[in-house]
Amino acid sequence: MWARPRRWSSDKCDEARVKPVAEPAPPPGRLLGWFVHLLTASGVLAAFQAVAEICAPDTDPRRVFAWLALAVLIDAVDGPLARRWRVKAAVPHIDGRTIDDIVDYLTFTFIPLLLLWRMRWVPEPAAAWIAPALVASLMGFANTGAKQESSGFFLGFPSYWNVYALYAGIAFARWGPWLPGLGALALAALTVMPVRFVYPNLAPPPWRTPVLAGALVWTVLLLLLLPAYPHPPAGLLAASLVYPAFYVVLSAHLDRRLRSASSAS
Repeated sequence: MWARPRRWSSDKCDEARVKPVAEPAPPPGRLLGWFVHLLTASGVLAAFQAVAEICAPDTDPRRVFAWLALAVLIDAVDGPLARRWRVKAAVPHIDGRTIDDIVDYLTFTFIPLLLLWRMRWVPEPAAAWIAPALVASLMGFANTGAKQESSGFFLGFPSYWNVYALYAGIAFARWGPWLPGLGALALAALTVMPVRFVYPNLAPPPWRTPVLAGALVWTVLLLLLLPAYPHPPAGLLAASLVYPAFYVVLSAHLDRRLRSASSAS
């Protein structure tokens, strides 16, 4: 006698129809992701060398600025690489933004202001002029809305204290400590004010190319100031101030345009 055909349950049928699930693809560029994180973290080595020079008995601010310039170069390169190589997906358990913020606070704020204190480029007591900048910048770094990447802005003065310190040393050599001190207080106030400054790497078109190209030329000019620092040639000093003026005027223009567009909508 023929046996009755075996009937499959609906569960068995469902299992037969289900296609095997493919294994998830590994995160893209894991090795590249680690490279970018280590590149970002290497900025702390430049920070260490800058502090070592500040602590030396015969501090040479030119060497400090050279190490800080290297940190700026690293900071300018690692962000575009991180976005290009999708570092967040490649190494998700390491937060590159945290590394970046720590290194940036050291090299853009803490060490330049420490140099101002060490060289006595602000009036006594030096800490009274520097403390507001330290605290204001720390609040700026902790502000989750400080980097407005979608619109290409920083909210508040973006803690370019490394650049300020370089010009402060020149101002001190010419006019004494009061101008650098008052400038530090003014920029500390701007750090926590609702004003916007262009984010160079994310500047809106068609301004991104001139902003980045201008920044490159300006960096070269700043480096040319160092051999005769703090008494550079007047013409070279004037030329180095063109880009900061352009940057401030462009930031004010684009900020005003953005506010007008927001109010119109």
